[in-house]
Amino acid sequence: MNTLEVTILGCGSSSGTPAIGCGCPTCRSDDVRNKRTRASAYVRVGELGFLIDTGPDLRQQALREGLSRLDAVLYTHPHADHLNGIDDLRAFCYLKKGPISLYGNDFTISNIRERFGYALLPPSKMWDKPVLLPEVVNGPFRHQGVALTPIPLLHGSWPCLGWRIGDVAWLTDLSHIPDSSLPLLEGLELLFLDCLNQDPYPSHLCVDQAFEWAGRIAARRTVLIHMTHKLEYLDLSERCPPGVEVGFDGWRAEVAMG
Repeated sequence: MNTLEVTILGCGSSSGTPAIGCGCPTCRSDDVRNKRTRASAYVRVGELGFLIDTGPDLRQQALREGLSRLDAVLYTHPHADHLNGIDDLRAFCYLKKGPISLYGNDFTISNIRERFGYALLPPSKMWDKPVLLPEVVNGPFRHQGVALTPIPLLHGSWPCLGWRIGDVAWLTDLSHIPDSSLPLLEGLELLFLDCLNQDPYPSHLCVDQAFEWAGRIAARRTVLIHMTHKLEYLDLSERCPPGVEVGFDGWRAEVAMG
């Protein structure tokens, strides 16, 4: 039985925390759990490494966590805070002297092809650019034997994906979970869930909505992610219902794979 290890590389919103020019209590906090880079996760299954999204803080996150192996990237959507660190994948290509697979929906992969075509070319002798293999996915598939399940979500009007690996699911940047996606979220051991602000927002879950979805999905453990500086770690932690907790950069857990 393999063990899945998941690490929150970043649990912040597009602005990160502290936010530029802000002097609020969260931004001035000395609690490291209030220092949030842009949202991303690293999942290790056996010897394989999977990255969820490539935000602009990828290099910093990879150095902080000592990452050196990457086999595939699972993309949720093409907003800048989830995609624009794609060039930092060249370091992982250089280390393995091989390409890295990218998976996403057609909306995301088409955006990558349009904006980052230089990263989709054959390698040079120097491996001085990313060498990436994009693939559109529409349902469950396997990468090197590991079962991966894309979860269709709505992020405002955008079609986005969450990802399930084993009994762990990562659902960032969402405003609604379609009924057809709920069966894909049954029996979760660990759920990472969008929780942007206290107040409702058109393309994200607010605190109360996150709590409602956490109760409906009923994972054994739910961890809140993609938070702005308006949500302070200890304050939000005190408000969480049983089974729900606040994530932070560097948060890590292991889950058995069946």
